[in-house]
Amino acid sequence: MITIDDVRKFAMTLPRTTEGMVGGRVKFYVGRIVYVSCSHDGTVMGFGFPKEERDWLVGGSPEKFMLPSGGDLRYHWVLVRLAAIDETEMHELVLDAWRMVVPKRVALAFTPRPDPEPQAGRAPKGARRVRRPD
Repeated sequence: MITIDDVRKFAMTLPRTTEGMVGGRVKFYVGRIVYVSCSHDGTVMGFGFPKEERDWLVGGSPEKFMLPSGGDLRYHWVLVRLAAIDETEMHELVLDAWRMVVPKRVALAFTPRPDPEPQAGRAPKGARRVRRPD
């Protein structure tokens, strides 16, 4: 299950992102614009998403996605149940929401770094070498 810490770890790698706490909710900003927010209990994440595509997203996967409540429908916003997504999908949702709020040149210049993988033929640092009989 994805946690707020997982969201934080990824969001804070994005240029111009700051974190804040409003009403007990963790929010991630670019300037004064919120692009991701987590619920009090950490089970739901709100994220920026084009209004015109919301019904398609929620209708296609109602077990994952929800529309925001009444007054928040005026915003470009959708909610997702964190237990229903994996890390890759969370990265995509957060990255797309971030791209909505940063200047286009910043979004185009940013390339997400993949998780570092051990190099072929080399053991991770601190690993012990095991000799195998031929």
